[in-house]
Amino acid sequence: MATRETVNTQAALDYVRQHPSGKVKIAYADIDGVLRGKYISADKFLHAAQSGTTFCDVIFGWDASDVAYDNGRYTGWHTGYPDAPARIDLSTFRRIPWENEVPFFLGEIVDHHGNPADVCPRQLLKRVIGQLGDSGYHAVCAQEFEWFNFSETPATAGQKNFRDLTPLTPGMFGYSILRTTLQNPFFSDLFELLRRFDVPLEGLHTETGPGVLEAAITYADALTAGDRAILFKSGVKEIAYKHQIMATFMAKISEHLPGCGGHVHQSLWDKDRKVNLFFDAKDRSKMSDLMKSYIAGQLYCMPYLLPLFAPTVNSYKRLVQGAWAPTTLTWAVDNRTVALRVLNGSATSTRLETRVIGADANPYLAMAGALGAGLYGIRKQLKLEQPATVGNGYHDLAHGVLPATLWDATQAMKQSGVAEEILGAGFVEHFAATREWEWRQSLKSVTDWEMKRYFEII
Repeated sequence: MATRETVNTQAALDYVRQHPSGKVKIAYADIDGVLRGKYISADKFLHAAQSGTTFCDVIFGWDASDVAYDNGRYTGWHTGYPDAPARIDLSTFRRIPWENEVPFFLGEIVDHHGNPADVCPRQLLKRVIGQLGDSGYHAVCAQEFEWFNFSETPATAGQKNFRDLTPLTPGMFGYSILRTTLQNPFFSDLFELLRRFDVPLEGLHTETGPGVLEAAITYADALTAGDRAILFKSGVKEIAYKHQIMATFMAKISEHLPGCGGHVHQSLWDKDRKVNLFFDAKDRSKMSDLMKSYIAGQLYCMPYLLPLFAPTVNSYKRLVQGAWAPTTLTWAVDNRTVALRVLNGSATSTRLETRVIGADANPYLAMAGALGAGLYGIRKQLKLEQPATVGNGYHDLAHGVLPATLWDATQAMKQSGVAEEILGAGFVEHFAATREWEWRQSLKSVTDWEMKRYFEII
């Protein structure tokens, strides 16, 4: 009897054969969570689906602006930027509803022996999921995003040097019914087209700030959740283009406005997916010992994994006091001022929300870091001895604070054996080098703040 996966795979291949465009869109996630891809003919795709394919390894040899790293070993001028072995995951098949239902697939990079490549973010998440499965756990995740939208195009934004951009809607108007009516075609397209793209949303609303939206993606198994999250960010930008809108998932666009989070919700279930292992009805906080060890693991590992959650120089402009993003190593039940927020409403909904993660994070890496840190706590049988924060988490300094810059966070990652144990030495070496590169690029830049502060007076 054919399995469901076999049936879905055959349906995907049949769709490719029958689609009148004769083309397929494929994409791979780079280290920054940017989808890099291309169109290929249906014939070439069908051959690649059977025999494997390749993709230029430069996507792991340059930064988000396509500037080549000078400190990487995986690829570079010293290797000549060859094609890397790759495979297309047929289970990721989707139709792009804003592109005439063109078939779409995600791929991943492997090494020359067919093993997962250390540098591939999707492969890293799969490895952590495999470790969870080996321990008898099934991870369920969902990511939620906040992001700004502007009534601009790439051309107009560039002409303005990305200053004084026109927000989609004016004013600080969170949870606004009026604003969703004002821009209803865009809101409706986001909800409907993403659903048809198999990125279903649980909710969509305005957040506080001009043109800010927040969406919660429907929960799923961890790999599906990672796929949905990375496709959500790209999909939102593409749908926005159709409405002459630019969407940005930068962590912080203005010192005067809140930053944008990319919080990850997670829980562990038994292998049969019937019992939420985070819930304990007899516990005062409804938290199982397993959940407490999971939280203890995240608290312990967070300073060493922070670049996964806050990967850019701009990320750390969000992690400041009183701006709806955590700055301290804290946890609590239903408290939005701490790093880890426990939601313990019922046996099915009990979960952990990791609030440190910014909207600019690579979803695969963010989920791998959160799940890996939690599993670390379980493996090491860590006890949650740190009390829950009461009140304002920004003032709870007793347990430590997060690194304040990308450089400091990256050095903590490099120098800790914890990151290598969870993520693997190959990944840590490559990722840390890319973050050091990112920091070095920022040091060369002269900012508006410096011009205003020093130009006349110094």
